[in-house]
Order: sequence, then structure tokens, then C-alpha cells
Amino acid sequence: MSSVPSDPLLPQPIDHFDRLPDSILLLIFNKIGDVKALGRCCLVSRRFHSLVPQVENVVVRVDCVISDDDCSPSSSSDKSRAAGPFSNLFRLVFGGIVKPLQALGQFLGPKRSILNGTLNPHSSSSLSVGSDCGDDGELDQGGVTHHSPTQVLRNFKEIRFLRIELPSGELGIDDGVLLKWRADFGSTLDNCVILGAASVIKDVHLQVSEFGNDGCCNYSNITGGSNVGIGDDNGSIPESFYTNGGLKLRVVWTISSLIAASARHYLLQPIIAEHKTLDSLILTDADGQGVLRMNRDQLEELRVKPLSASSASKRTQVPALNMKLWYAPHLELPNGVVLKGATLVAIKPSEQSASKKEVSDASWLSTAFEEPYGTAAKMLIKRRTYCLEMNSF
Repeated sequence: MSSVPSDPLLPQPIDHFDRLPDSILLLIFNKIGDVKALGRCCLVSRRFHSLVPQVENVVVRVDCVISDDDCSPSSSSDKSRAAGPFSNLFRLVFGGIVKPLQALGQFLGPKRSILNGTLNPHSSSSLSVGSDCGDDGELDQGGVTHHSPTQVLRNFKEIRFLRIELPSGELGIDDGVLLKWRADFGSTLDNCVILGAASVIKDVHLQVSEFGNDGCCNYSNITGGSNVGIGDDNGSIPESFYTNGGLKLRVVWTISSLIAASARHYLLQPIIAEHKTLDSLILTDADGQGVLRMNRDQLEELRVKPLSASSASKRTQVPALNMKLWYAPHLELPNGVVLKGATLVAIKPSEQSASKKEVSDASWLSTAFEEPYGTAAKMLIKRRTYCLEMNSF
């Protein structure tokens, strides 16, 4: 049955959405942010298709890490060439991290290694974002087309704020263990702060009388063990910290976090070079384990000053470092969470300490983590400070 043509004399229906100015639509698109949702918006109309590339705020959520072992041999070489350098570097990131960390794990022994079963030295991986349509640089996995972040961002011309979220943190840790890091980079590491705890006990409700003056609790009231509270200590690290493997474990946390951060930084080079409008770039993960941040000045520094790459792997070389460490055997936070073996490490390049005005620890460490862990950092820096040094690697 044929449709009846509309009467030209009758008033035509008005699409009020079309009456919105481009500036309002761009405001909406910037609130959306998610690159997949923006890609679907491109399919709505020619107008949307022309406006989406002007979005300034973009969020890329990486769907999965695909092992090259899962890709067909016949297509891997052709797609590797088409994918460009960024996809190839993503395939190398875990191979670049695994060797130094495995060597470190062997040095420290099998106990307490946070890397057991997390990385396979015989396979490499690539990060990808799922898509419904094909393009250069795509990776086919189980009938689903995937793209590297650099491919997804290719058509965005005016990005100012970019956030990339990995599906998980690179460092495998046991259940109950806390490990978080935040690193700022320019052409090399500017600073890094690491917060760790051997175990986290949540929702502990204790009486006020069970606390010491510095906010720490008598742990015997929780475990039924002997009195090992630190309410009356002077902030010193107990001798057992050196003899029971506690120091070795913190060395693993520190070096592995630095390697993960430097590997992420290395992979961002093509995106930073291509998108010169960037004011802020954040590379984080869904687990909230690590956050790499770069502001406008740091992004420009990387463009004009080539980074120093590590000869051992595809990552930025970590410079010689000065470190400050704070430790508390048991730390109770105001919300009732107890951190056992709480450790805070503040890291800056050795050269920076001599060339730049020193910023107080409280001003940047207290804002490094979201609550309640920001409060944990504030509590830890009130304790005794231990200074360490680390060579470039």
C-alpha cells in the first residue's frame, strides 16, 4: 500500500532538536565523553557526524587485553603492519614489564611475589577498544573487531582532556593487599607516590579507648593476638620489618609500580605527538591501581624533548631517584578501615631536588589518592621519615 504524500499546504512538523545551536550540542557531547557513545552519535545524522570530531573531552575505555597467541597466524603480520606503531607497542608492553619484574621476583624469592601468574613471558598482548565497524589497525577476536586507542582517536581533532582507562592494573596482587600509585610525567618522571598495605580490614568498630594519640589502634582487639598496637611508639620502623621480608616486599611494590608507570608513559608518545591541543591526559585502570597524569606543560615538554627509553624494554627510562618512606605497622582510618603494614613512598628524580624549589610533602601527597586513602597518606607523613636513593634503571 503506497504512502499518502503530505500536503505541502499543511505546516510541517518541527524537529526542535535541530533548532539547538552547535555550541549546545557540543556541550552535550562533551558531557557524554565516552568514545563508543560518541561513535554511535556520529551515525545519527550528518550534523552529528561533523560535530563529534570537535569534542574536547574524550574518555577511552579499553575493553580487553588480547594475546597475540589468540590471533590467527595468517592475518597477524598484515594487521601488525596496518595497526601502526601504537598497536605494536601495546603488544610489547607486558613483555617489557615481565623480564625485570620476574628477575626481581626470583631475587626476592617465591614468597610474597605479587607477580605470580600475572604475566606470561612467552606471549605478548595488545590493548583494544571494541567496535562495530572495520578500519585500519583492527584486530579480529572471536568475530568482534577491536581497535587500538590511537585508531579510535584518529578522527578527533580538538581533544583537550583525554582519559584512557585500562581494564585492570598491570600488577597482580593477592586478595586483601592494597597497592596504589600515582605518577606525573613530562619527558621523564616528575614524581610518583605509592601507597601500600599488607592487608586491609574494613568496617572495624572499636572503642575510643582502644586508640592511641596518632590514630592507630591496638591490633590485639581485632585479632585476639598479642598487643602490637603502635599508639605509644615514636614512628620508628620495628626491627621485624627488616627481618620478616617486609622491606623486600616494599622494594617489589616500588620498582614494579615505577616500571608499570614508565611503560604506560612510553606508549602514550604517538597520541601526545598527534593531538597537540591536549591540556590534560590521564591513563588509569578500572581497578584504581595506578594513575599516570600529564598536564599541558608536561605534554609540551615531551613533544620538544625526546624521552630517554630503557634499553631493556619498551618503556621510559626511570632516572636516579630520591625517595622518602613512611611506615606504620597498623593504621586505623576515621571510617574504621585498618591498614596493616601501611607504607607510603614519595619519589622524585635526584636532579629535580637540586634544580627545582622543593614542594612540601603534605601539599602533594595528601591529594594523591581519593578517600579514605588520602587520609591515610596525611596520617603517614606525620610519622618518622626514612630517606632512600635508587639508581636509574
